[in-house]
Amino acid sequence: MKHCLAIDIGGTKLAAAIVKQDHIVQRVQCETPHSNDPKQLIAALTALLQPLISSADYVAVASTGIINDGVLTALNPVNLGGLDQFPLVDVLSTITSLPVFAINDAQAAAWAEYAQLEHNVQDMAFITVSTGVGAGVVLNRNLITGARGVAGHAGHMQADPMGKRCGCGRIGCVETIASGTAIAQRGKEIMGNVSSGKEVYDLFLSGDQQAKEIIESSAKTIANLIADLTIALDLDVVVLGGSVGLAEGYVELVNDCLSSMPVIYQPKVLNAQAGADAGLIGVALWSKQQLTK
Repeated sequence: MKHCLAIDIGGTKLAAAIVKQDHIVQRVQCETPHSNDPKQLIAALTALLQPLISSADYVAVASTGIINDGVLTALNPVNLGGLDQFPLVDVLSTITSLPVFAINDAQAAAWAEYAQLEHNVQDMAFITVSTGVGAGVVLNRNLITGARGVAGHAGHMQADPMGKRCGCGRIGCVETIASGTAIAQRGKEIMGNVSSGKEVYDLFLSGDQQAKEIIESSAKTIANLIADLTIALDLDVVVLGGSVGLAEGYVELVNDCLSSMPVIYQPKVLNAQAGADAGLIGVALWSKQQLTK
C-alpha cells in the first residue's frame, strides 16, 4: 500500500500529513509565510515536509488558487502576492524527490465531501463561503478539475451586473457580495464600527437590522448561485462549507431563499461534514485515482 504525503496550502496555514488507507496517521502544520517572496514559502514547505518525506511514496497538494499545468496562479493575482505564476509542482518535486499531483483546495474538499455522501449521489457541488467563495463539482461520480484547473471557480460567476468590480476584473461576482471579505467591507460602509465579517455576523445573530440585511444578501446570492449551478448541471446535492457557510443559521437562510423558487432549482443542501482536514483527505483520495490512470 502506497503512502501519500498530502499538503494543504491556504492563506493562513500550511498543513501536511501522511495518509494511509484514506486515514491521516501523522500531521504537521505551520503558518503560511506573510512575505510575498516565493523563497519564504519554499523554506517553510521544506521545513514542514522534511520529517514526513521518508514515509511517503508520492505527494498530493491542494492549494488555494488555480493549478494550471503544475503552476499556481489565480483569477485575482493580488490574492497570491508574489506567488502568482509559482511553479508549485516543480518546487515540491525538488523538495521531496517524489511524484507530485496538484489541484485547487476547493476541488479537493469537494472530493472529500463527496466521499461522505450516500452512494446513490452522482452529481454534487461543494461551495465554500469564507474569505472568498470557491467551489468544486462532481459530475457522474468524477471530480471535474478542467483542462486549465479553473473548473469550480463559481465565486466568479456574475451575481449583480451593476455591482462592484471584483479582484478578478469582472463586475458583480458572487464573491463581491457573499464572501466574508465582502460582508466585512459592506459592514464598514453602512455600519462604520466593524472590523471583520465575523463581527458583522455576530451582530446579525444579536438581531442588528443592518447586519441582518448584509447577511441575508450574502445568503440570497449563494441561493441563486446554487440554483444556477443546479439548472446548468442537474445536481442532486449541494454541500455548503466555509466559515460563513457553516455559521449558525446561514444554511437556513439559503434554504429559505431556495424555497421560494420552482422545485427544479432546489437540490438538497447539506452542511459540510469532512472537517478542517477536508483538503488533505480529498487530495489524497483524488491522487490515489491518478496513480491508476
